[in-house]
Amino acid sequence: MGISQELHVIGRPLLEAQLAHPTVRGIARGDLPEEVFRSWLEQDYLYLVDYVRVFSRLAWQAPDAHLGTLVDLAYSTWHEELDLHRSLSAEFGADLGGAQKGPACVAYTAFLLESAADYGNGLAALYPCMWGYSSLGRILAENPPAEPRYKAWVDTYADPAFAALSDRIAQMIDDVRPDRAEEFFLEGMRHELAFWDVP
Repeated sequence: MGISQELHVIGRPLLEAQLAHPTVRGIARGDLPEEVFRSWLEQDYLYLVDYVRVFSRLAWQAPDAHLGTLVDLAYSTWHEELDLHRSLSAEFGADLGGAQKGPACVAYTAFLLESAADYGNGLAALYPCMWGYSSLGRILAENPPAEPRYKAWVDTYADPAFAALSDRIAQMIDDVRPDRAEEFFLEGMRHELAFWDVP
């Protein structure tokens, strides 16, 4: 079993906790109050801007075999995932330009940016976001919400292309074998769960 598979095993309880979280359950049913999703959109937009910076910091340290993946991830996050947020923000009345980070966003982005000072452990720290959202998307897509805006969100993270990017990061973690992968991964998973507590 590779390191990434071991991370999946230890991360599963925190993934299950996300699936049980009221915010995720509301998205799954399609009845999450608009003001809650609006706030989440604003926070996640600010998070993703820093996530691009994390990919970029790791790319600077990456071996040649990993460099293209990290550049592609920075690009796709900026141009595709953030485009989804920009589109949904118009439909939910989110103020992306005027939003301020809440405590969970501040803590999570600080953790990621600091973790990215070390290449391998930085990969382990960012992996919970990719693996978690890919897993959530796949599971929620089994019974997608009828509400089209929430379905668009689910479809984005259920996309096989997104799963392939997550799998690529898993392979990179297995290649590098970070010395503190479990520690950084679990801390990232705890931040992922806390992020659903919308301010």
